[in-house]
Amino acid sequence: MVGVEPTYRAELEKRISWQLDQASLEELMIPSFSHTCGTLLDVELIIRLVGMFVNLDEVAKSGAALIKVAKLVDSYLAEASVDSNLNLSEFVALAGALPSHARGTDDGLYRAIDTYLKAHPGVTKQERKVLFRLIDSRKLSHEASLHAAQNERLPVRAVVQVLFFEQTKHNRQMEWSGSFSGTRSPYIGFEASTRCLSKREMCGQQTEVRKLREDVHRLQSQCNAMQMQMERLSEKKKGFFRWKFENVMPSSRMKSNNLSFVDKIEKSNEGEGEVGCGIQTPVDLKTKLVRGKKKNPRWRKSIS
Repeated sequence: MVGVEPTYRAELEKRISWQLDQASLEELMIPSFSHTCGTLLDVELIIRLVGMFVNLDEVAKSGAALIKVAKLVDSYLAEASVDSNLNLSEFVALAGALPSHARGTDDGLYRAIDTYLKAHPGVTKQERKVLFRLIDSRKLSHEASLHAAQNERLPVRAVVQVLFFEQTKHNRQMEWSGSFSGTRSPYIGFEASTRCLSKREMCGQQTEVRKLREDVHRLQSQCNAMQMQMERLSEKKKGFFRWKFENVMPSSRMKSNNLSFVDKIEKSNEGEGEVGCGIQTPVDLKTKLVRGKKKNPRWRKSIS
């Protein structure tokens, strides 16, 4: 805004990146003063700061600092997503600037993606898939998984994936609770729970797992039905155009001839005779009846 030389601005951004884990969300809400940028916030600046922070040495940044920056970025994305001028490429660049191990949970990133889909209803199906690839369904909490399972803005494949991992979590919890025989878990690398689940909690978990299975089967059947319907529509379209082509061509040929279609039928009937098995039109039947009446006048007299 004040026209600082690029070298000084780059040095200032580098110093900020060293202390990015100590910044707050309000301090990152820097408005964009450039006329070439369409967004209200200077998203490109934050992308540069996060990129410099990630490229720091392991000594300069710790694991706790990386986790703080990841939470800060997710909160910033949720605020910046309200802007309708935020491009998908900028959102993906900022969300993917951090490594996957920086986020202990992807609830904040899911919230930011859901906010972006609300503010951008014109996002295509392919773009929705690109956004959901940023999320690791295994890192979603139970509440976030339930919300995602009922979210109509997500692609169907993403919802099925969330339900699958949620069902896997419940199965593991039930296996752990049913196979604990002390303070150690039979699975290597996992510690046993300090408290066994009660019968009511077990029944509740079994009910939730059963509901998740039903949801997965229902979504799979809906996907299959939609695919079959699309195939039927494509076949109907092909058949319609074929029928139209075959019916338009004979009509054009009939018009090109001097004789009409009725004249051709009458000539064919005359050539075959009255007893023939040619095509008879209602006009021919009427003439036959009239001729029959003229040839047999005695039949009328006998009736009278």
